[in-house]
Amino acid sequence: MKRICWFYLVLTFILLAACSNSSGNGNAGNSTSMPTAVVVTTPAPNAEAAMSAYLDALMVEDYAAMYNMLTQSVRASISQDDFTTRYESALAAMSVSQMEYSILSTLTNPGNAQVAYRITYHSSLYGDLQHDMTVHLSLENGQWRLQWDESLILPELAGGNKLLSDYRIPARGDIYDRSGNALVTQTNAVAIGLVAGQIPPDNEEFLFTELWRLTGVRPEAIRTAYENYPSGLYVPVGEASQEAVDSRYNILSAFSGLRLSAYTSRYYYTASQAIGYTQAIFPEELDAYRRLGYSGGERVGKIGVEKWGEPYLAGKNGATLYLVDANGNIGNSLTQTESEPAASIYLTINKDCQEQAQQAMDGLPGAIVVLERDTGRVLAMVSSPGFDPNLFDPNNYNSMNLANMVNDPNQPLYNRASQGQYPLGSVFKVVTMAAALESGAFTPESTYDCQYDFTELGPTHILHDWTWEHCQNELQEDPTLQQCKTKPSGMLTLPQGLMRSCDPWFFHIGFDLFNQGKATAISDMATGFGLGQATGIEQVAESEGQVPVPGDGVQATSLAVGQGDLQVTPLQVADFMAAIGNGGTLYRPQLVEKVVSASGEKLLDFRPEVRGTLPLKQENLKVIQDAMREVVTNPRGTAYFRLSTLNIPMAGKTGTVETGFTEPHAWFAGYTLANRQGKPDIAIAVVVENKGEGSDWAAPIFRRIVEIYFYGKPQSVYWWESGIGIVPPPTPQGQETPTP
Repeated sequence: MKRICWFYLVLTFILLAACSNSSGNGNAGNSTSMPTAVVVTTPAPNAEAAMSAYLDALMVEDYAAMYNMLTQSVRASISQDDFTTRYESALAAMSVSQMEYSILSTLTNPGNAQVAYRITYHSSLYGDLQHDMTVHLSLENGQWRLQWDESLILPELAGGNKLLSDYRIPARGDIYDRSGNALVTQTNAVAIGLVAGQIPPDNEEFLFTELWRLTGVRPEAIRTAYENYPSGLYVPVGEASQEAVDSRYNILSAFSGLRLSAYTSRYYYTASQAIGYTQAIFPEELDAYRRLGYSGGERVGKIGVEKWGEPYLAGKNGATLYLVDANGNIGNSLTQTESEPAASIYLTINKDCQEQAQQAMDGLPGAIVVLERDTGRVLAMVSSPGFDPNLFDPNNYNSMNLANMVNDPNQPLYNRASQGQYPLGSVFKVVTMAAALESGAFTPESTYDCQYDFTELGPTHILHDWTWEHCQNELQEDPTLQQCKTKPSGMLTLPQGLMRSCDPWFFHIGFDLFNQGKATAISDMATGFGLGQATGIEQVAESEGQVPVPGDGVQATSLAVGQGDLQVTPLQVADFMAAIGNGGTLYRPQLVEKVVSASGEKLLDFRPEVRGTLPLKQENLKVIQDAMREVVTNPRGTAYFRLSTLNIPMAGKTGTVETGFTEPHAWFAGYTLANRQGKPDIAIAVVVENKGEGSDWAAPIFRRIVEIYFYGKPQSVYWWESGIGIVPPPTPQGQETPTP
C-alpha cells in the first residue's frame, strides 16, 4: 500500500515538472514543449426533438419517415406496408380529418428515454378524441429510435386490437326547383325497354311517341336503337316514375314487346349536367371519404349540384366506434355519435323552363344558358347531347347501357354550357364596338364603306365580308346568274355596322386600333366584359376561356370579329349579355336559391352578387343597346327575319364561327326588355356546334326560349320542323337570311 502511494507521489512531481517546462517564456534553450490535450465532447442527442420529428411526420402522414425512426427490433417485427396500414385503418375508422400534438415531459437516461405527449384526433364523426401517451426511445447508432407498438396510435389498440365504426346513414337530401317541384328525390321508378322485332310495325310510331312523352327520348332516337338491335334482344329506352307509368299503364300494357322493370332509386325527374348525378365511391377515393365520416357504401355527387351540395345532401352519418380483438370479437364501444338528417337544395332553375329548353335544343350539339337578367339567377342550363343520370344506379335494369353512355365520343357528361370553349364569332363585335367607342378613335357617327372585300392588310391578305360568301354560294348554285342577289352593305355608321354585322367595319376597327398603338384595347375590353376568367358560379365546373392580345395586324383583325385564339363559354356570354341589358352590372351566376335543413331552417339563401361593372360610359352602352335592338327590329338586321314577329322586345347579336369543319358554329345571344310584372327579363346565349349560320340555327332556338319563358310553351315552328318536335326536313325553308 505504501509503495503505491510513493509511486503516485513520484508521478505527481514528474507531471508538475513537465507542466513547468511547457509553460516557460520561450528562452529555455533547447527545451521541448509538450502538446496541450484537446478534449472533444459530442452533445447527447435530444430525445424530445426526435419525438417531435416523429409526430410532425404523423401530422402530414409521412409514414415512410415515421417508419425510419423505429428501433431495429420493431422494424424487424413489422413491415413498412403493415405499419402504414395500421395507421391508415385506424385513422379511417375514427374519421380523422386533422391531428395535433403537444409534448408534456421528457426523461432521458444515457441509453434510453421516455417522452410523454398528448395527441388530439379531430374526427369528422366523433369530434375530438384526445389521449395522453408515453413512448420509450432507445439510443441506436447515436440516434433516438422509438420502441413502437399499436398503443401509440391509440392506447386501446395494444395487443393487436383494431377499430370498427358501425354507421347509421341518413337518407340523401332532395333537389327541387325554385318553386318546390322535385328534380331529384327517392321514389319508385320504372326502367322501360323494348324487345327488338316484337312491336307490330303498325304500332311502332304510336308507341315510340308514347315513350317519348314518358322518358323524354325522342321517337327517332328510339327507332334508331330499336332497328339496330338484333331481333329478340332487349333495347333499353329510358326511365319514368312509377306514378307516370301507372297513369298510362292501360295503354302501355297492350304492347307485347314492351318491358317494364320496377325499382326504387334516387330518381332524376330532370336530367342535366348542371344538376349532376351520384355514383358509388371509387376504391381509390375510399380512404378520403372515410376520413370525412362516410362508411364507403354511400353514393356521392360526382358533378354539378350533386357534387357541390354534397355536404348538405349527405347529412351526417351516425356511428359507434368499437374495439375488435385479434380474434375478431367485437368488444366495448369507445364513443358514438348520432346521425343528422340531410338538407334539401332548391335551385334557381325553373323545372318547366329547363325541360322545355332541353327539348328546344332539338337534339342538336351545343348549349343554352338562360339567366335572370338583373340578378344572376340561372333559370336553365342546357348541354347537348344530354345524358341519363338514372343509369348510374345498378338497380336500374337499363344500367346495362351505362358503359355506352360514359364512353360516347360525343361526351354527354361534359357540360358544354359552362365548360365548352368556343370562338365567339360576330357576337364578339359587341365587345369590339365597345372598345372602339371607349378608345375615342370612333364615334356613333363614324362611317365605313362595307364592301365584299377588306384590303387594308395589303393585296396578299384580302379578307371577305359574309355577303361575299353568300354571293359565291349563289354563283355556285346557279352559274347563269349575271350578278349576286346578296349585295354588300355599303356605307354604314358604327351602330349600323353592328346591325348588319359588317365584317370589314370590324376588321378596320381592330387594324386601326392596333396601328394606333392600342393593341390591347379590344382584349382589355373583353376582360372587362368578364371573358377569359371564371364567372364564379361555383355549383358547376367551368372553364375560363382565353382572350389573346394580337401581335400583328392580321391577329388584330381576327380578334375583332371573334375568331382566332379567342375562347369563351356560353355561360360567360349570357352573363355579359345580361350586363348589357341591365345597365352594366356583371352578376355572379348562381344555381342555388336556398338550402333548407330538415327542420326548415335556411342554411343558405340566394343573394345577388355583383362581380364587376362593364367598363363603358353610359352613353356608349346606350349606343350598343340600341344597335342590338336594330339587329332584331330593323329589316336589314341579321336576326330580323327570325325574330321580328315575336311580340316580346328583344336585343341580340348573331354569330357564325368558322371552325375548319364543313359547317361553322352558330351563335345567338341577347336579352329581353319586356319589363313585365312577375316575369323578370332574361338573358340568353345559344350555341349550336358545326351546323351553320347563327341566324339560321341559333336565332330560332333563342326565339323558342323566349316563347317558353313568356308564354309557357313554344309558339312557332322551327324552319326545319314540320311540327313542334317533329323530325326536320333536310334543307332550310324560307328566304335567304344574312350571315353574321
